[in-house]
Amino acid sequence: MVLIRNVFRLTGYTTLGASAGYALWTRKCTIVDVPRDDYIFQSTLFTRHNPNDSPVTQDLCLRRVPLEKIRPELLQEDGKLVQAFCAGVWSGWGFAFQRRYLEQKYKSKETADNLWSTEELAESSYEVGQRLVDHFEVVAKTDRSIMVRCGDSPRIREPRESDGLFELTVDVKRNEGVAEFGLKSVFFNALTLPGKEGQPVQGPMDAKIQWLHLQYDKILMETALVNVRKLKAQRN
Repeated sequence: MVLIRNVFRLTGYTTLGASAGYALWTRKCTIVDVPRDDYIFQSTLFTRHNPNDSPVTQDLCLRRVPLEKIRPELLQEDGKLVQAFCAGVWSGWGFAFQRRYLEQKYKSKETADNLWSTEELAESSYEVGQRLVDHFEVVAKTDRSIMVRCGDSPRIREPRESDGLFELTVDVKRNEGVAEFGLKSVFFNALTLPGKEGQPVQGPMDAKIQWLHLQYDKILMETALVNVRKLKAQRN
């Protein structure tokens, strides 16, 4: 959570998030809650990494793009669109500061197998087990979804104080002529013991930090879409 605060403090994203230009740029993004009956909460991954069912901070950023605006080659083979979307999230300028920050802090011989450069992040196929900037690890992949564990170094295998799942999704709705892109976040402190006296009863982010995270979601969404849209359709 400190990392999110630092990203906004050092880049000026806080000011951007409150500006009229930012509101106009991200106006097509929709933020909704992740319903409690969402499959992510029933998954083995959630149970494994949050064994005490600790309270979560969650949100889902959605954005629709007309299929006619998307690069046609990404619609011809299952899985290509979500892979390009994922590559756009991590190699786009929205993630650039966080990438550089983590690179300066954690890149070493021990983390040499991670993706670090913009080029590596743009070209990866994001297979399960792939690690990114010593802060994310791909834990599930389908033709419509790529999920990463986040919050701390993937070198820490056990449940963590700062933990979570971040899912990038694409739902192609051909009958509506659109593709719906999603960034789903579920954060938790896996070391808490719900119900025990003195333990938190709410998720790990306070209202201010969650607001910052929502603005960051929108930035990641809009910059990622550059990687999937036709060149002449970048404003739609």
